[in-house]
Amino acid sequence: MLKLRVLTATILIPLVVFLIYYPDARWFSLFFAGITLLAAWEWGALCRFGSLSRYAYCALMLTLLTVFYAIDISQYLIWLLAGAVMFWLAGVLLVLLYQQQRNLLPRSRLLLSLIVIVLLVPMWSALVYLKTHVANGATLIMFLMLLIWSADSGAYFVGRKWGRHKLASRVSPGKTWEGILGGLICGLIICAGYLILFGIEPVSMFGFTLLSLITILISVTGDLLESMVKREANIKDSGKILPGHGGILDRIDSLTAAAPVFTAGAIYLGVVQ
Repeated sequence: MLKLRVLTATILIPLVVFLIYYPDARWFSLFFAGITLLAAWEWGALCRFGSLSRYAYCALMLTLLTVFYAIDISQYLIWLLAGAVMFWLAGVLLVLLYQQQRNLLPRSRLLLSLIVIVLLVPMWSALVYLKTHVANGATLIMFLMLLIWSADSGAYFVGRKWGRHKLASRVSPGKTWEGILGGLICGLIICAGYLILFGIEPVSMFGFTLLSLITILISVTGDLLESMVKREANIKDSGKILPGHGGILDRIDSLTAAAPVFTAGAIYLGVVQ
């Protein structure tokens, strides 16, 4: 399984790097819209929708993305990001309560289906905003990806080697506090590399480092929230499109939380150019 995961990642990572830097904003938006629609399709399965309902669900998502792309993102983004940040703060509470055997996830399939809109639309909008409206946007997106990838890999390998204390045993039994610490350390290394290569005013260095740590921690919440929904649906992976990794949602669950929180923080700190 590990070899298959590594092989898939070896193919995907260069592709993602290429798509972040090379295409113009329109093609970048289109590519990530495709990723978003695949994730919506998988979420429809978690909601136990039939094929027809899932097609309609994806059509609704496509309509939302088209509308958001057609208007000026910068005009509505701050409110969208603020809503996403509030949602993910509530997401932390949902995970904590679930761990204490108090499940507050919606029982209604309709209400559960609405959650993915809050997950996917702010993520897509944040990435498109960085690529379209920010001079160093591609570099910030690449940093965000590296931050998540390094933290995820660090948590995985450190957790396997030294993990003893479970983070949230009812939600994701494989995650440990030792793994989280390993992920934070790996993320700090990536953050230090960014600061050395690109530089930030000294007054913003602490804020940017703190934002990176918060982004890593909130990305874990994104992972855990999807794990909760999969557990309630009695599904191990959201899909099978990525050998060794599962579905699209399994790969971007961290990004759904990290992208809006990181973008909101970057705007607040003034590190966008």
